[in-house]
Amino acid sequence: MAGTAFHCYYGDPSAQSTLHDRFPDKGIWFTECSGSRSPDDPPAKVFRETLTWHSRNVVLGTMRNWARSTANWNIALDSTGGPHNGGCGTCTGLVTVQADGTVTTDAEYYAIGHLAKFVKPGARRIASTSFGTTGWNGQIMDVAFRNPDGSTALVVHNENDAPRSFAVTLGDRTFEYSLPGGALATFVWPASKLLDSKARLHSPRERNRDRVSRTAAGACRDRRRRRRALVRRDALRNRSSALPCHRLEPARLAGWKALRDYSTGTASGPADQRTPPDAMSGQGSSPLGCADARIGGGPDTKGREPRCTEGHRLGSFSRCWPRSTLSAPVRTS
Repeated sequence: MAGTAFHCYYGDPSAQSTLHDRFPDKGIWFTECSGSRSPDDPPAKVFRETLTWHSRNVVLGTMRNWARSTANWNIALDSTGGPHNGGCGTCTGLVTVQADGTVTTDAEYYAIGHLAKFVKPGARRIASTSFGTTGWNGQIMDVAFRNPDGSTALVVHNENDAPRSFAVTLGDRTFEYSLPGGALATFVWPASKLLDSKARLHSPRERNRDRVSRTAAGACRDRRRRRRALVRRDALRNRSSALPCHRLEPARLAGWKALRDYSTGTASGPADQRTPPDAMSGQGSSPLGCADARIGGGPDTKGREPRCTEGHRLGSFSRCWPRSTLSAPVRTS
């Protein structure tokens, strides 16, 4: 047995995927679905409801669930839904032949046309994100194909009554489109070597792993935000690491072995834990451990050289130190 045929009169297209998961070596064909109408429905209502239902179920639902074909029944009927042979009295066809011989196209004609015209024989479905459901949830639903000539066809349906905007990304190319409520549209672009490695082809043995995710535009926007945040963080780090220390280029905390207390002249604490007076007093210490020369005995706000009061002299760190203290710290090699 080659596989199984499905009709649309009962159940949901997802049953095709259930069957495929159990028998991945067998084919699935969708072979029949006829539209119908109520005798009192106006033509506009019949057209819209038929178009939206067939778009979700016959065009997209069957193809997203491993069907190798899809079909409408009947091709042509007269204005009374005939000829009748004991069958459906309210069914509709792709076209209607009027009494005067003219032909009008029905919703089924346009729905199936999005596949028949743009998806060529031998095409294979490729992975694409889709947010809609066959039961209707008001979102964007789609299916994509790779034709034998390498071109790509993307069929998109807006389940909502209001217009919906979406973005399509394949490889490094992106475009955006606003689809009217209830509309069905197909986008086709030619083959390109830049896109070959970006689209994953579905083989008959491959499980359906399409993942519902945010739109490509939303994902790209998130990536840009993360990159900007990292750039800002790195810029702050680089700016901090490049902060100049006035006259104190080598004065980093880790580079000093010992310091005399600037007020008593005695050693304060273990040698490996001693810090410059600025850091101990909380004055003029920067995040890098450099004393701020503008505080204490450093240059004033106008940039003039410091002057020390009596009993003090200008020492290391550009501060005024008591004359009884060491004039410079001992730096280890």
